[in-house]
Amino acid sequence: MSDITILTAPPFSTLCNAAFALRREVFVWEQKVPEAEENDADDLTATHFVAILEGEVVGTLRLLDKPEHIKIGRVAVRASFRGKGIAKAMMLAAMNYAKAQGRERFYLTAQSDKLGFYERLGFAAFGPEFQDGGMPHRAMRSYDRDTAALS
Repeated sequence: MSDITILTAPPFSTLCNAAFALRREVFVWEQKVPEAEENDADDLTATHFVAILEGEVVGTLRLLDKPEHIKIGRVAVRASFRGKGIAKAMMLAAMNYAKAQGRERFYLTAQSDKLGFYERLGFAAFGPEFQDGGMPHRAMRSYDRDTAALS
């Protein structure tokens, strides 16, 4: 979808605050994740991405720069905008951002019902299923040097 704009948003900027509100809407209200688990200290050091469509923030994710990999997390798209390629556009933009800084190892924990989405982006699940925020998850990683070719 060509009219999606993906931007980075500094913590506590207007855009980032809109991203935090969207995360609360998706994770806390819709998916019943305890609010105390949704926000954490990593929000202060993460690189936050927002997807803007029709003048509003409709998607968000964050990158955490760890020594061993880039951890992708808090991927959320407003319910009424799902199925429009927003999460894919954000993932590719975020991974290309990290690759431009020489980072090519990515890690995330996916809700188990979303594994296929991440597999199509070059991720592979590993390890046992576990509970996070009251939902089953799997760890996933990608060392694919050519993820941009998927876009």
